Parts: sequence; C-alpha cells; structure tokens
Amino acid sequence: MLLSLEPRAQQSRAMLLLSPLLAGLLTLLSGALLFDALGHAPLATLHTLLIEPISDLYGVAELLLKALPILLCALGLAVAYQARIWNIGAEGQLLIGALAGSAVAIQLIDWESRWALLWVLLAGSLAGALWGALAAWLRTHFNANEILTTIMLNYIALNLLLYVVHGPLKDPQGFSFPQSAMFGDSSRLPALFDDGRLHVGLYFVLLALVAVWVLLHKSLLGFQIKVLGLDQRAAGFVGFREKRLVWLVLLISGALAGLAGVSEVSGPIGQLVPQVSPGYGFAAITVAFLGRLNPIGILAAGLLMALLYLGGENAQMSLNLPQSLTGLFQGMMLFYLLACDVLILYRPRLALKWRRRTALTETARA
Repeated sequence: MLLSLEPRAQQSRAMLLLSPLLAGLLTLLSGALLFDALGHAPLATLHTLLIEPISDLYGVAELLLKALPILLCALGLAVAYQARIWNIGAEGQLLIGALAGSAVAIQLIDWESRWALLWVLLAGSLAGALWGALAAWLRTHFNANEILTTIMLNYIALNLLLYVVHGPLKDPQGFSFPQSAMFGDSSRLPALFDDGRLHVGLYFVLLALVAVWVLLHKSLLGFQIKVLGLDQRAAGFVGFREKRLVWLVLLISGALAGLAGVSEVSGPIGQLVPQVSPGYGFAAITVAFLGRLNPIGILAAGLLMALLYLGGENAQMSLNLPQSLTGLFQGMMLFYLLACDVLILYRPRLALKWRRRTALTETARA
C-alpha cells in the first residue's frame, strides 16, 4: 500500500464535535451531484427532500412521530456502545417487541381498562430485553461475538414475525392479508392532538433521554460502563464485573428497542403487520454514531434521520425518485462520518517502503 495511517499524538476535540456537521454537509453535496446526474435540479430536489416535509405543523408532528422509534433504539444502542458492546440487533429487538406486544393486545381486545395498554407496553419491552439477553448469554458463556449473534437474531426475529402474521396471529376476517386484528382502544397509545397521529410515545422518548443522560453522566454505573468501554482489563483490575455490565447494557438496549416496536404497533399502526419497521433499528446505529453516543446529539441526529425518511417518501411521490434514496443518504452520512473520524484520529503518511524506494531513486538520479 502507498499510504499508511499513523495515530495522531493529540486529537482535536473541536473536530470530533464538528465532524458530524461536516459529514452532513458532504452528504448534501454528494446528494446534489447525484440529483444533477439524474436530471433533477439539485436545489429544488433538496428542498423537496428536506424542507417541504416540515413546512407546516402537521409535517412537524409527522417528523416527531417518525423519530420516536429511531430515538428509542439509538438511546439504547448508545448505552451498549459506551461499553464497546456492539449491539447490531436493535432491529430484531424492535420486531420482537412489536410481536410480543401485539400478542398480548389481541388477547385483551375486549378490555376497557387502561391497564391493558400497560400490559402491552410491558410485554413489548420485556421481549426486547430478553432478545438482547440472548446475545448477552452467548457473549458471556461462549465468548460469541455480539456483532454476529445480534445480526443473526435480527433475521430470526423477522422470520418469527412473518410466521405469526401468516399463522397464529393472522386476522381471520382480514381477507387473507398477513396482518393481525386491530387492537382494542384500551390497548392503543392516545394521540396528543385531535388532528394528528403523534401520540404519548413522545413522553417515552423524553423520559429515556433524561434517564440515559443521568445513567451515563451522573451515576457510578455509567462510570463503570465507560471504563469497560475504554479498557476491559482495567475494569477487571478495579473490581468492575464485566459480565454483569455486558448483561446490563444489552438488557437496557433491548428493552428500549422493544418499547420502540410495541409503541409502533400500539400507536399509528394499531395492529401487527410485516412492515412494522422500514429499518429503524439499522438507522439507529447511524444516529448513535452521528450523535457521538450523547443523548443530546442523538436527539438532533434522530430528527435528521426522521427527516430523511419523510423526505424520501415525499421525493418518491413528487419526483418519482427510487425508494432506496433514504438508505443511500443514510449510507453516505455514515461513510463520511467514519472517514472524518479516521482523519481526525490518524495522520495519513506514505508507506515506509515507498518512501525508501523514492529516496533511492532520487539518489540514483543525482
């Protein structure tokens, strides 16, 4: 290789904080070039993608609604990533939460008590936590890499969901569509406004933001999680129990993702369908890194990601652009963020062999 990367003696803290903004600007520039290559006016297309969806109060409410599951998943992932436990399974934990909550909601259709909603939410959150516990058990008992196990658990969760909506939970009066029956009113999250779909799940996100911030920045447990992420051997030397912390962060991460899933089916959807999530759990990974694993940064990044989802749908309907546009922008944003981080943490240099060969050639010429 002609280039090598050497660790910088000192990293710029300002650049570490500003690199998400730089990644966003590079993503916009790349998007503009792409739109121009496709024959669309770049500025008009970016306006359709980023400004038009939130041009009124209804659009802002839809933005918040779209951001809720992404933020819940991203906050849970931030806790795990602070400990360097690379949970890639938020999508599966979200789907399992939606499945378990739906199974309970269907059994409680005739209930008129608001306790039904509590049981539905608890079922979804506990199911997500148990799905995260599977990865924790495999990590702590068999030293299985959590990246691989959580990715595989995503596909198991998806296929379980497809099985139940085509089988045990399929609505017998649903004209053979793969969906469950509609939940009872007592199992649905109440809307915050009469003329919108935004529901009280917004309070779940606000509570999770505060709880995660306090956990990571104001508690001894958060300090232990960070030490584990910095140096696992050092954490063991000072008496921090690594296995207990691995279980804890994966349980928290799974529970928040499960809450996101059950909030989707008991909120705007109102039933279990195969399309519960268009990839919220995977988008949350990008959001967690864009937000620098900080709850405030995650809030801003989550709103941006939700805007990309809304804008992608708007551009698809208005400009006939492909549905994969949202995923393309997510990928570019993550790529540019990682590229910026590499240049902040490492200094590119010519490889040693190449430098010696160049020096010998110049000496021979002289």
